[in-house]
Amino acid sequence: MAATILPTNGYPFEHHPLKRKLGNGLRQLAILRALIENFRDLIALTICQVKTAILRASSRSENPASRQGILCQKKRGTNPVCRAYVPRLFALQVSLSLLLLSGCGGSRIAGAKIQHVVIIFQENRTPDNLFHDPVLMANGADIASSGVNSRGETIPLTPIPLGIDYDLAHWHNSFLSMYNGGKMDGANKIVVTCYRKADCPPARPAFKYVQPSDVEPYFKLAEEYTFGDRMFQTNEGPSYEAHQFILSGTSAPTTDSNLFAVDLPVPQTDTGCASPPQSYVELIDPLGKTAGRIYPCFEHPTLTDELSASHLSWRYYAPSAGSIWTAPNSIQHMCGPNAPPPYATKCVGSDWVNNVVLYTPHNPAPILSDIRKNRLPAVSWVIPSGRNSDHANSTENIGGPSWVAAIVNAIGNSAYWENTAIIITWDDWGGWYDHVPPPEVIDDGTSWGSGYVYGFRVPLIVVSAYAKAGYISHVTHDFGSILNFVERTFSLSQLGYADSHTTDDLSDCFDFAQTPLHFRNIEAPLSAEYFLHDRRPATDPDDD
Repeated sequence: MAATILPTNGYPFEHHPLKRKLGNGLRQLAILRALIENFRDLIALTICQVKTAILRASSRSENPASRQGILCQKKRGTNPVCRAYVPRLFALQVSLSLLLLSGCGGSRIAGAKIQHVVIIFQENRTPDNLFHDPVLMANGADIASSGVNSRGETIPLTPIPLGIDYDLAHWHNSFLSMYNGGKMDGANKIVVTCYRKADCPPARPAFKYVQPSDVEPYFKLAEEYTFGDRMFQTNEGPSYEAHQFILSGTSAPTTDSNLFAVDLPVPQTDTGCASPPQSYVELIDPLGKTAGRIYPCFEHPTLTDELSASHLSWRYYAPSAGSIWTAPNSIQHMCGPNAPPPYATKCVGSDWVNNVVLYTPHNPAPILSDIRKNRLPAVSWVIPSGRNSDHANSTENIGGPSWVAAIVNAIGNSAYWENTAIIITWDDWGGWYDHVPPPEVIDDGTSWGSGYVYGFRVPLIVVSAYAKAGYISHVTHDFGSILNFVERTFSLSQLGYADSHTTDDLSDCFDFAQTPLHFRNIEAPLSAEYFLHDRRPATDPDDD
């Protein structure tokens, strides 16, 4: 099936000229009215074209500045009020235009500043669990130190290492248990799986936070740039679907389906359009009911289609081909299977061969290699290996903060710094307690996302020379916000999925009118050289 390519000519730009007939005695009032209406039109324009509209306004014969000139030319030298008033109105227009732009921040003018977007997608944490940072908390970040269980008991959150040998269930049913109809008191009902250690699990295993000494690079990034305490995963389930949402805004099996893939595929270690014929993933309907099974090979538009159609480069960096985190393997036109599914054995399509970059012993950190070689694409998705993922279940999974710091430092110390936005977030909540409920759980049976949208909080850090410094965003974001930011930065059309069902595009996280921030190196236990020379086979973050 051929990919559906959406038009990429951006949002429609319309300018409605003012055509009122002005009476001689009302010229000054009409000038002011025209000015107000011009700005009303500017505000109504689609976000990605505000800058273009203002630039065009300076040269159009029908904009207020031009009309002021026309009106006054007829009385030049005979009307001193007009001669004095017009320059002032024009100055006011320019000032208000600058004010409008400087206040909006975000991707309204991001395209003029940002040429690269790097999406770093870590694993399975909540703000309450991973960002128990006294500085952020003192500055207003909504981070809890205790929680409530289903018995109504207040449970203090207690510290644990980043690398632990147990894991918490975070399937769709786990979401429903913890959400508990909006009470957010079901974390004590989350199933725990232990690995190796005899005295596992600890008491109250979901009510934990990572000890600050293990995640200092994250704290530094969050304190210095923008931290979001209202970022939510779009889906109500595990990593497989979360990675589909960050790629395309949906886990629907087809373009117009109202169903979603809901949980992990079976088997979990080799999935997608080249997985064994017996593979399947369960579906959920708009009422939240199981809707059968499907082979885990979907076909619908993705953000990469828009990028490719606009001749913009992109890469998806991932540990392995069949991983549940390698989202392109489950999109048929991206995978390009070597036989009709379900009989394919590998992906061989052009998207896959040219744009999906797998970690190898020869090139264990290709994102770092590409930055060094000045080959950073316009948009990058960066998926960590297991050891660098922050995923619970192994005491070896402690490299995440250094891994992220290495990428940020590589960009910060390069020519890419002033034209790159780095968006760091986590794919799902991982089963950990978090006290903030989703902004909305859609279950009306008809609206987009009903039955599977929205999920729990995940952390968000936005790093850029134009990120607001030391800023805590309380604006509601989700994975659709990230897609929106990319689309509006590069003047792309919307996909019609999560990107189209949020008005947010991370605008509040940026100030493109500010002097670019000077980059300061993020100290971390492990450097980029460590990752560039780590020849051990890359492991997937886990099987959930």
